[in-house]
Order: sequence, then structure tokens, then C-alpha cells
Amino acid sequence: MGGKTDVWQGTLALMVLRTLESMGPQHGYGLARRIEQTSGDLLALNYGTLYPALLKLEQEGFIRSRWGVSENNRRAKFYELTKAGERQLKRATAEWEQTTEILARFLAPAQEA
Repeated sequence: MGGKTDVWQGTLALMVLRTLESMGPQHGYGLARRIEQTSGDLLALNYGTLYPALLKLEQEGFIRSRWGVSENNRRAKFYELTKAGERQLKRATAEWEQTTEILARFLAPAQEA
């Protein structure tokens, strides 16, 4: 296996919301780096995937953006979690926990009857 893998379908929004919850406002580059870092550098985050996801989350009211200055003194758009985003994060987390519990049942070694 060895190399980085792409972000799994349906998980990017959850990762973005969770990252914003834990780190506060972040610009797109910072979000991408933090998500990759949190994955242990096992995920490769494509900007062609990240920015449409950020736009969608903003249109849904889960995040909001504002222009600011990055740590290297460049103009950047910063994203932050909204109250609706906090509620969505709780819902999405519960859904993924249930999904992983179901998958774990299928992946567990077969029990002898």
C-alpha cells in the first residue's frame, strides 16, 4: 500500500467541520495541511476537492468565511464553524460512528457457532 490515499466519499465535510471545531478559524491551505497531518499523512487532500466542499458547506450555512491575513502576511479566506455547523458536526459524527460499528461487524473474524 504505502502511498497516500484520497479522501473517502462523504468524509471531507466531517473532517472540515471537526478541524474547525478543534482549531478555530482556518484558511483553506491550513485546513488541508491539518487534515493531512491528522490522518498521519495517509490522506492526500486535493484542492479541487477541498474548495468546492468549503463552498458547499458555506452555502448550507455550516461554515462562514471572511477575508484576513495569513501567517505569511498574504490575503486569505478564513473559514469558521457556525452554530448550524456545530449541530451538523454532531449529527454527522453519530452517523459515521454507527456506520463504522456496522462495518466492524462485517470485518470482524467469523465466530464459530
